[in-house]
Amino acid sequence: MESYLNQNFGGVKSKHSSEEALQRWRNLVGVVKNPKRRFRFTANLSKRSEAAAMKRTNQEKLRVAVLVSKAALQFIHGITPSEYTVPAEVQAAGFQICADELGSIVEGHDLKKMKAHGGVAGLANKLSTSVSDGLVATEDSLKRRQEVYGVNKFAETQLRSFWVFVWEALQDTTLIILAVCAFVSLIVGIATEGWPRGAHDGLGIVASILLVVFVTAISDYRQSLQFKDLDKEKKKISIQVTRNGFRQKISIYDLLPGDIVHLSIGDQVPADGLFVSGFSVLINESSLTGESEPVVVNTEYPFLLSGTKVQDGSCKMLVTTVGMRTQWGKLMATLSEGGDDETPLQVKLNGVASIIGKIGLFFAVVTFAVLAEGLLRGKYQDGSYLSWSGDDALELLEYFAIAVTIVVVAVPEGLPLAVTLSLAFAMKKMMNDKALVRHLAACETMGSSTTICSDKTGTLTTNHMTVVKACICGNIKEVGNSEKAVSMCSALPDVVVETLLQSIFNNTGGEVVINQDGKLEILGTPTETALLEFGLSLGGNFQAVRQESSLVKVEPFNSLKKRMGVVIQLPGGGYRAHCKGASEIILAACDKFLDTEGNIVPLDEASISHLKSTIESFANEALRTLCLAYVELENGFSADQPIPVDGYTCIGIVGIKDPVRPGVKESVAICRSAGITVRMVTGDNINTAKAIARECGILTDDGVAIEGPEFREKSLEELNDLIPRIQVMARSSPLDKHTLVKHLRTTFNEVVAVTGDGTNDAPALHEADIGLAMGIAGTEVAKESADVIILDDNFSTIVTVARWGRSVYINIQKFVQFQLTVNVVALIVNFSSACLTGNAPLTAVQLLWVNMIMDTLGALALATEPPNNDLMKRAPVGRKGNFISNVMWRNILGQSFYQFIVIWYLQTEGKGLFRLEDPSSDATLNTLIFNTFVFCQVFNEISSREMEKIDVFKGILDNYVFVGVIATTVIFQVIIVQYLGDFANTTPLTLMQWFASVFIGFLGMPIAAAVKLIPI
Repeated sequence: MESYLNQNFGGVKSKHSSEEALQRWRNLVGVVKNPKRRFRFTANLSKRSEAAAMKRTNQEKLRVAVLVSKAALQFIHGITPSEYTVPAEVQAAGFQICADELGSIVEGHDLKKMKAHGGVAGLANKLSTSVSDGLVATEDSLKRRQEVYGVNKFAETQLRSFWVFVWEALQDTTLIILAVCAFVSLIVGIATEGWPRGAHDGLGIVASILLVVFVTAISDYRQSLQFKDLDKEKKKISIQVTRNGFRQKISIYDLLPGDIVHLSIGDQVPADGLFVSGFSVLINESSLTGESEPVVVNTEYPFLLSGTKVQDGSCKMLVTTVGMRTQWGKLMATLSEGGDDETPLQVKLNGVASIIGKIGLFFAVVTFAVLAEGLLRGKYQDGSYLSWSGDDALELLEYFAIAVTIVVVAVPEGLPLAVTLSLAFAMKKMMNDKALVRHLAACETMGSSTTICSDKTGTLTTNHMTVVKACICGNIKEVGNSEKAVSMCSALPDVVVETLLQSIFNNTGGEVVINQDGKLEILGTPTETALLEFGLSLGGNFQAVRQESSLVKVEPFNSLKKRMGVVIQLPGGGYRAHCKGASEIILAACDKFLDTEGNIVPLDEASISHLKSTIESFANEALRTLCLAYVELENGFSADQPIPVDGYTCIGIVGIKDPVRPGVKESVAICRSAGITVRMVTGDNINTAKAIARECGILTDDGVAIEGPEFREKSLEELNDLIPRIQVMARSSPLDKHTLVKHLRTTFNEVVAVTGDGTNDAPALHEADIGLAMGIAGTEVAKESADVIILDDNFSTIVTVARWGRSVYINIQKFVQFQLTVNVVALIVNFSSACLTGNAPLTAVQLLWVNMIMDTLGALALATEPPNNDLMKRAPVGRKGNFISNVMWRNILGQSFYQFIVIWYLQTEGKGLFRLEDPSSDATLNTLIFNTFVFCQVFNEISSREMEKIDVFKGILDNYVFVGVIATTVIFQVIIVQYLGDFANTTPLTLMQWFASVFIGFLGMPIAAAVKLIPI
């Protein structure tokens, strides 16, 4: 079976599956009982291709509109725009421009119209806002603004009601046939036996169908609610704005025209707007226009469109248009994505359901043929084959209903949906454990992962950084608290302190602001925050230093260059460039340094050696090292020129402490015991990386630590030998990370999980089997490329995701094992009985009840087992693991054999065993067989909690769902047998007969335990 599944259903991957592979498995399972339900959580390929075509059309329209507007600008400089009249309702609300006019400026890229309104400052004024302080946010003013300009929300699909799920559950072909059988049974029964006796059989089937339908619909509806909640979580994005003169974080859905938004590299533009101020801004508009070439945005071309990404630089933006008025909103309204790709496990289980369904259909046809032949033969022998009574018709109808019900039981329609149930349950629980799963398949794939490539900063470490050591003017000092910093400051020449503060406060992506409580607040990345805190502890004043000079050019830090640079114009008119970054890179760009007197002296061998040994000693103490340097630009400077890359004067080196997160060492040890290799991939200094890796337990004695530049130089043969031993890669570029991941996946067949937070990590996150983005430090671009978002940026949460992934995989295996056992026994019992005795011991109503026990209720019980620590003590499944393992086949065949022998023995010897001699002995025996069969499944369900361990009761009371399902099954079984005899074809049993049924069912547990001892 496994080879058939791999051959026909194995082409679907956890991500980036080909259209051909997705279509192939659909063709193989073309005939299903209920396509609406079976394919609910699979991608709608036709809708998807329609959406792609529509997106291409919209992109082309927008691209042409942009090009036309740009071309038109060349010709319309002489034309004066027509006078704009402010609508009365807009004026009454306190604004001087309406939403449509604002929309036409940005959407049409209309510079002329913008200038007619007074430029960005004029528009801000008309929107009753300030480009420096933002809008005044009182409840009343925000409400008025919303009424005039709308809210920043997009049209969403309505949640389907419960009755839609009921209707979909009713679409099952076999249930429809059974309903027709029930209807005919009612008419014939009432006609021959009268009301109410003649209606019992028909009403029994109707009641069973309704029970199946409602239980199915409730289960499906709950799943849809869980997915809706998760979808809301995915869309929670916060953005930095200035309101009431203060910087603050708000949800993008609370943005309004007039807001001043702060954008930086990796952000998604949350609404249409205009550039206010900023540096080196490159915008990727491919999501809107399809153009891959980034657009430079500045005061000459100030248009920022919602849904586009900041590829480089940072800026302030004035929001002009929000929600459905934006181009992005209009695009989203026209698109219907067609859903996520189905997961590999869903596809495999569709394959299993398809195979078993065909076998079941064959058995059903043969069973009906054998039963009908028995009836016809009897009538032929009696000579009454030409005269048919109502009873004969009812009997034939009952045989047909049994055959149809065998198909209901045999086709495990619930198998693929059990995956979705389990994944939805796991995703909901993982949200509580600080992991947001964006794609269903990631949850499942994470359970098979064999390698985790993790960042260092913020994932393995706390990301709470402080400067604890500094080497300024050649002297190394500890500066871990303000007293030590002040002490070092007093020992330095004034000119050095002035240059150091100028470097810290100007060459930064962060800011020091006064918050709403009137206190100083530092904004920016943890590294920037640590440096700014160090500058303040030296007695510096951020605003005063910034106002002394003006910024001419900013080149933000990125992980390729590993440096950041600015050029400032000094008060005297001269220009100076400051840069900071990876210590060895910046030091290599220096040819001078500041000595103890504050003089600029050339760097000689001794000085270089001293500074390099300082970097190394800092790094060996697990400190991140940064070098600060500057250069005087004596020939002037313009913003079009690049910032110099050499000729710098070294100001000093700082060592930043970023402690290892609590629990990381234990989590790495858990991964090792689970057969998962953890590799650290970082942009940091190799000695810092090695020190942290040893502290975390990642770097072992036989492991290799390598630098990115050295890794890049290796040949393919050398890489094949080296990659399995790499545990640390330092000074890596995003391309190195991508190369490592690609080799691990393709050459070594590893299932790779990768963490990332920056824009440049997107290719590696996309390439990996599971991309894990950081929720706190991660950019929107990284999050969009990821499959799972780690909300607390903690490595221990990644291990939790792996544990849940394994739990999903194992739970589905348990459920499949349980369901296949019921399938095999129900099929063989009814088929063999029909062939050998001429009647079926299990009626249609009874089989429907059995179907619900094993399908919906079984999935609820077994597919929602929470993970235990033992899961992380077994080897990972990896890429080649068999889903239906030999262990499962052993358990299925062992349990099926026991159940079949017991049921068959009861059928042949049951009357003598229980001394049944009265006229109702057949009905009592069939009830006993039905009762015993159900209790065999109840105890088999408990045995299925563990596929290899004998102790199946461990933690059973912690799983309330499991206990609830077992209790519900037993209670309903008692009611069906004792009180619903007319409808379910049962007769009440004595206490002794109940004890015997339960005991025979219970015996299945020691049998299951004994079977588990058989070696595989």
